[in-house]
Amino acid sequence: MSAAAKPPPSKLSTLFTKPPPRSHPRRRPPPPPPIPTHKPHKSARRLAALINHSTNPSLPPLSSLSTTSLLQTLRRISSPSKTLQFLHRLPSPLPPHCLFLVVDRLGRSRHLNAARSLVYNHHHILGHRADKLFNSLIRNYGRSGLMDEAVRVYKTMRGMGVTPSVVTYNSVLGVMLGRGRVGMALEVFEEMVGVYGVEPDVCTMNVMIRGFCREGRVEEGLRVFREMKGRFRVGADLVSWNTVVDGLCRVGRVEMARELVEEMVGKGIEPNVVTYTALIRGYCVKRYVEGVLRVFEEMVDRGIEPNKITYNTLVQGLCEARRFDKVKELFEGGIGLGGFVPDTCTFNTLMIAHCNMGKFNEAMSVYRKLEELQIQPDSASYSILIRALCEQGEFERAEELFDELAKKKIVLCEKGSVPLSAAYNPMFEYLCANGKTKKADIVFRQLMKRGTQDPPAFITLIMGHCREGTFAAGQRLLVLMLRRNFLPDYGTYLSLVEGLLRKGDPILAHRTLGMMLRSSYTPEASTFHSLLSGLIKMGHACESAELMIEMLGRKIRQNINLSTQTILLLFKDGMRSKAVKLLSMIYDCGYLVRMEEVINYLCNSKKLHDAYETLMFCLKKHGSIDIHICEVVMTGLCNGHLISEAFSLYYELVEKGVKQLHGLETLVACLESVGKFKESEFVSKRMLDPGSLGRTLPLNLQNQREANLCFKLGGKDSERQLYHTPSHYRGFGTISVYSKWNFKSCDTVKLEFMDYMSGFKWSQQSCRSRTIIMALLD
Repeated sequence: MSAAAKPPPSKLSTLFTKPPPRSHPRRRPPPPPPIPTHKPHKSARRLAALINHSTNPSLPPLSSLSTTSLLQTLRRISSPSKTLQFLHRLPSPLPPHCLFLVVDRLGRSRHLNAARSLVYNHHHILGHRADKLFNSLIRNYGRSGLMDEAVRVYKTMRGMGVTPSVVTYNSVLGVMLGRGRVGMALEVFEEMVGVYGVEPDVCTMNVMIRGFCREGRVEEGLRVFREMKGRFRVGADLVSWNTVVDGLCRVGRVEMARELVEEMVGKGIEPNVVTYTALIRGYCVKRYVEGVLRVFEEMVDRGIEPNKITYNTLVQGLCEARRFDKVKELFEGGIGLGGFVPDTCTFNTLMIAHCNMGKFNEAMSVYRKLEELQIQPDSASYSILIRALCEQGEFERAEELFDELAKKKIVLCEKGSVPLSAAYNPMFEYLCANGKTKKADIVFRQLMKRGTQDPPAFITLIMGHCREGTFAAGQRLLVLMLRRNFLPDYGTYLSLVEGLLRKGDPILAHRTLGMMLRSSYTPEASTFHSLLSGLIKMGHACESAELMIEMLGRKIRQNINLSTQTILLLFKDGMRSKAVKLLSMIYDCGYLVRMEEVINYLCNSKKLHDAYETLMFCLKKHGSIDIHICEVVMTGLCNGHLISEAFSLYYELVEKGVKQLHGLETLVACLESVGKFKESEFVSKRMLDPGSLGRTLPLNLQNQREANLCFKLGGKDSERQLYHTPSHYRGFGTISVYSKWNFKSCDTVKLEFMDYMSGFKWSQQSCRSRTIIMALLD
C-alpha cells in the first residue's frame, strides 16, 4: 500500500507515537429495536410493576390470567426471589412454559437450591419433556463450578423415572470435561451408548473432542473425530473441524492443523473466522510472526472478515513477540481490512505486554487511555494492574484499585472476559496478612458467583479468618471449597479445628474434624482428646459418643477420664443403649472406664436396672470391680424389689469365686417374700457361719464402715470384725445395730441386743442370724 493511500492513524497508534489532535470517531447508530409481533398485555405490565415495587403486594386473582400473560409477567419481574414468590401464588398445576422459565432464571442467578426444589417437586408437569428442567439445572450447576451437584441431579432424575435424553448427556459430559474429569466423562459416555442405547449426536462428539483437546490429549480427540462417521454414524460439522484444529494449534502442532484445514477444504467444508483464528493462535504460541501475518492475509484474501477475537489474538501474539511495530501498523490500518476497533481485551493485552517488560508506567498510561476513550474496563483490567502493583510492593495503590473493583462489582459483570481468581492471589495474601480478610472475602465471593475458583485463594482466605479469629467464616469457606472438589491441606484443617475449640464451638469443630478425616487426614491423639473434652463440657452426649467411636475405629488411644465422662453423659441424657454399646466397644478394644464412678452415679440417680446391667457387663468382661460396689447394687436391687436381678448378680459373683458378701440376709428375706425358696436356700447355704468368720479376710473398715461391726473385747488389744449389716426384714424395717450401741463390754452389748430384739417375731432364717450374733457376743 502506498504512503498516499494509507489511512489516517487510529487512536491506539498514540500509544507508540505522539498522538494527533483528539477527534472522536463517529459511532455507529444502534440497531433499531425489533418490532414486536404483538403488544405486551397491559395486565402483565401492571402486575409486574405491582410486584416489583411492593414487598407484600395484594394481587388480584391469578387463575384468570392466560399463559401468555403469565410469561410476560414473569419476564418483567425484576428479582429472582420475587419471581419465586409470584410462582408460589399461582394455582396448580403450573403452566409448563412458566415453570421452565422460572427454573432457568433461578439457575442463572445462582439460586440453585430453589431451582432444584422446583424441578424435583414439579417435574411431572412436563411429562415426557421433564428432562428439559433437569438439563437446565445441570447446566447451571456446571456454570457455578459445582460438578458434584450436577452429577447428583443426573443420577436423581433416573431415580425419579425421568429418562435422560441426548441433551442431558451432552450437558453432563460438558460439565465433567469442563472440570477436566475425562475418565469420568468416558464412563458416562460408555454408559450412554452401551447401557441405555442413547445415540450420540454431533454435539455429543464435539463435546468429547473439545474435552480431550483442552486436557492436551489431542491424539484421543483425533481418534474420536475419525470414528464419528464409522462407529457412531455421525458426520463431522464445521464445529468438529474447528475444535480439532484449535486443539492441534494449542499443543504447537500447527503444520498438522494446516493440513487438516486443507483436508477440510477438499471435502467441501469452507473454513470460517474461527478456523483462521485458531491457526493464528497456533503461530502466536510458536512466536512465528511471519506465519501469523501470512495466515491473516490469507484469511482476508478469502473474503473472511476478522472479528474482535481474531484481532485481539493477533495483537497478543505480536506483543508476546515484542513486534510493536506490527501492532502499530495494525492500529493504523496497514494490516488487514483496516476496520479494527479496539476493545477492552485489546487494552488488557497491551497492559500485560508492558507489565511483562517491567514498564508499569506505560501500562498505567494504557489504562488511562482506556478511560479517556470511555471503554469500560473489566475484571482483567483491574487484575493486571493490581498484580503488577503488588509485585512492585505498592500495596496501598493496589488496594485502592481493589476497593474500586469491589464497589463497582465489576467482577459480576457478564460482559468482558471471565475473571481469573488466581490473578488476585497477591492481593488476597496482602489483605489477609494485614487483618483485612473481610475485604478480600467480598471480592472472592463475587468471583465464585462467576463460577471461577482457585484452591490457593481458598486456603489464603481461610487462614486469614483463622488469624483474625473469625473461625466460623473460615469454616463456611471450607465447606464451599470441598463442594468444588478442592482439597485443603492438613494445616488448614488443624487451624480451624483448634481455633473453633478456643472459641468455644466444639460442634463446629467436630464437623470440621469429620471433613478432615474424610479428606484422609488424621490429626494427633491430643486433638481428638481436646475436642472430646470440649464436647463433654458443653454437654453434647451424641457428638461425644460419635467421636469416641471414630477414635476407637481409628485406634486412637483413649483417656480413661474422658471415656468415663462420656459414658456418664450418655446415661444422664437417657441414652442407655448407646452407653452400653460404647462400653462394649471400649472394653473390646482393650481400654477401661472407671466403673465404680459410673455405677455409683447410677445408684445415686435411682437407675438401679442400669446399674445392674452395667455391673453385669463389667463382670462378664472380667473387669476388676470393688466388692463393695457389688454389695451396694445388690442391696439397692433388693430395696427396689428387683429380686430376680439381685439374685442374678449374686449368682454371677459366686461363679466368679466371691465368697464373702454383706447383705445376704436382705437377699434371703426378699427371695422368701416372693416365694423363691430354692434360690433362698441356695443363698442360705453359702452364708458365713460363726466358725468361718475367723478365717475370712478382714474387711476394709474405711470403705465399708456401714457394713461392719467391731467389738472391742475387754482386756485384749486385738480387734475382732463381726459380719453384720443392716438387714431388711419383712414388716420390721431396717435394724442398724452399730449406730445404737456404745460398746463398753460384751455383757452390756448382749443385754442391750436382747432387749432391742425382744419385740420382734423371728423367721427361721432370721433366727439363724440372731444365733450367730449371740454366739459372737458370747
